[in-house]
Amino acid sequence: MHLLAFGINHHTAPVAIREKAAFAPDRLTDALHEVTARGGAGEAAILSTCNRTELYCGLEPANDQRVIEWFCDYHHLNRQDIHPYLYRHPDQDAVRHAFRVAAGLDSMVLGEPQILGQMKEAFAQAHKAGVTGKVLNRLFQQTFTVAKQVRTDTAIGASAVSVASAAVRLAKQIFNDLSEQTVLLIGAGDMIELCARHLKEQKVGHMIVANRTVERARLLADHVGAEAIALAELPTRLADADIVISSTASQLPILGKGAVERALKARRHRPMFMVDIAVPRDIEAEVDELDDVYLYTIDDLKDVVQENIKSREAAAREAEHIIDTQVVDFMRWVRALDAVPTIRALRESAEAVRATELKRARARLARGEDQDKVLEWLARALTNKFTHAPTDALKQADHDGNATMLDAARRLFDLNEE
Repeated sequence: MHLLAFGINHHTAPVAIREKAAFAPDRLTDALHEVTARGGAGEAAILSTCNRTELYCGLEPANDQRVIEWFCDYHHLNRQDIHPYLYRHPDQDAVRHAFRVAAGLDSMVLGEPQILGQMKEAFAQAHKAGVTGKVLNRLFQQTFTVAKQVRTDTAIGASAVSVASAAVRLAKQIFNDLSEQTVLLIGAGDMIELCARHLKEQKVGHMIVANRTVERARLLADHVGAEAIALAELPTRLADADIVISSTASQLPILGKGAVERALKARRHRPMFMVDIAVPRDIEAEVDELDDVYLYTIDDLKDVVQENIKSREAAAREAEHIIDTQVVDFMRWVRALDAVPTIRALRESAEAVRATELKRARARLARGEDQDKVLEWLARALTNKFTHAPTDALKQADHDGNATMLDAARRLFDLNEE
């Protein structure tokens, strides 16, 4: 069976195109049944995330265009319009693409781990829908194994490569166990939301979201299990915070040196970790002069992120070598599948000859012929029948000067050069 992976992603298509090609989660099972019933795919799995929509198919080569046409028709996309954004990976390239996607090498954030979970979910849905078979089952199982090997054998996910994740990683280095810490998040924009998600993953003890508009703070707080307060409450709540992360659009500092000094006094000088990722800055630079305060700005974090990106890029090169080896292994298995029908036909042909000649031998024995003579005849008959077709083929190969056929015969029947 032929393998095909095709689709669009953040490398090839803007979000305006990607959103048109996304599969709704509640219609995914129906789409899987459609692509196998009408799209010409023998097996199929659909991966649909905010950054990519991909189909992995096992099908006959002649159906490549048919399944792509189904994809366009399903989403009501003009084929000429979508063509510049669409990529198509056949066979070995499809295997390599699946391995790279699962390992995070094709992600917007190099090495991010979420995509592996999304691929596992895509396969689970396809398998539950009954539209995967021997090829895709093996492909996805090996894909998950490869992704795990990349995580284990390289440092692809060892370092933070976003400002938000770097901030949380630094906080964990300082406090070790975040489950006992209180975090104050100032602002409710995208950066603070990302920090909140990272903190929730780290099972932080308590989160407080402070924003000028309490309703906006509450929207974010409800998503991450946090407390929402107004900015006006900062003077009385700052002392509660072991970690402060601030990112607002304010043109003036929100936290001054005096406010932080008062908070430290109330905390009896237990240390505070503060991250200011706002531009202009939310926390006065003079705060860094205080003892018991660890203050980082966005420039500090960008330096950390840049070093970490270099580290991940080096790990990615190691991961590519792992993937190359695993692709060869998978394609060896696929080629072995191609030999199965031939092996089956050879065995069936030999079995038919055996049954026919054995029946004739038994008939001769039943007529009272000498057993030794019948055994000799049976052995000779089987030898002649089994070697007749190969002998004719080798004679023709010799006549045609087909050295490849002759060499293959020697290897196939384990013959010496003589």
